[in-house]
Amino acid sequence: MKMSNRWNQLIYRLWAPVYDATVGNFFLPGRTRAIELLDLRPGERVLLVGVGTGADLQLLPYGVQAIGVDISPDMLARARRKLPLPGRDISLLLGDAQQGMVEKASCDAVIFNLILSVIPDGATCLRVNLFALKPGGRAVVFDKFLPDESRLTTGRWLLNLGSTFFGTDITRRFGDLSKNASIRIVHDEPSLLNGAYRVILIHKRM
Repeated sequence: MKMSNRWNQLIYRLWAPVYDATVGNFFLPGRTRAIELLDLRPGERVLLVGVGTGADLQLLPYGVQAIGVDISPDMLARARRKLPLPGRDISLLLGDAQQGMVEKASCDAVIFNLILSVIPDGATCLRVNLFALKPGGRAVVFDKFLPDESRLTTGRWLLNLGSTFFGTDITRRFGDLSKNASIRIVHDEPSLLNGAYRVILIHKRM
């Protein structure tokens, strides 16, 4: 099944009421580790791409300014219910993260948690949102990826037919998504499900 914005809006309308209660705790260790690696400081501005129900918002340290973008009004409504959060200046925008939603070079950091395998065009999502980073800025990715050196098996391809129905692609490689992005991988570690999920810290090239 080919993923699309329209389908994602539909499927995440269904996910929105149950997302936090069903998979929220499962993903929490990966989200926590990603933001820990990002090492946000008071006064910094961070962009959260695909903010969803706002599961990352409470993990942000005091003193940061954050802007979250999501295409699903239903997921975004859940995120708004978590606000305000003491000591954090947070705004939420409804929009397509494949188009870029914030000014160029206006952010110190970007968070791509569980979005690059969900959005229809993960490579475009990564590239256009890195434009928001200041030169030398940093970003973190927490998501599931097929290892760059692995081939796509028939079994995984068939399984992906089902997973895309529920709003996620299990056949993407980070190397493919990032090959045209001006980045440097600083750290890459295995995360959930014995490394099926990874946490990757990247720096934007000067």
